[in-house]
Amino acid sequence: MRQFLVSKIAFRTLSVCAVFLGLVSTINAQHAKVPPPAPVPAQVAGAQGVFISNAGGATFESVVDQTVFDGGPDRPYNEFYEEMKNWGRYQLLPSPASADLVLQISWVLSDTGLRLPVLGQLRLKIIDPKTHITLWNLTEYVRGAILLSNRDKNFDQAMDTIVNRLKGLVNSPAAESTRK
Repeated sequence: MRQFLVSKIAFRTLSVCAVFLGLVSTINAQHAKVPPPAPVPAQVAGAQGVFISNAGGATFESVVDQTVFDGGPDRPYNEFYEEMKNWGRYQLLPSPASADLVLQISWVLSDTGLRLPVLGQLRLKIIDPKTHITLWNLTEYVRGAILLSNRDKNFDQAMDTIVNRLKGLVNSPAAESTRK
């Protein structure tokens, strides 16, 4: 009987080890298929001066008599402009004529038919002002909430994420290799 228990425990241990090794090899195989990061466009990597464009979007004022967010329809532009000014990475220019890039911020309000929007989107397009080609696009979803203060907090979190993704893009190894 004791021999049977020992062999049963040994069998279970070997089975668990086999499953574990199978999972590890599957994970390694998946990692092996990931290509290296593609280069960031040279304009994005090397830009010095930018023009920030307010592409606007859906109104913030009200949806079914509810204030969606504080700050009015220019809130995305005002907050993004302030974040870029505080970062100090770019010279903020008054017109796109002499800019290396146009950073176009916009807001899309999603209406799900509920009393308050469940979510919206902040979008940042990075545009080459000479060719008008979108070089990169960053989109971040804003979660809806019942309370205005929570919707404002969710909006701020989404804006922080957009800014951090832009910083990560500009400071990425793929961007560094483009600058050299």
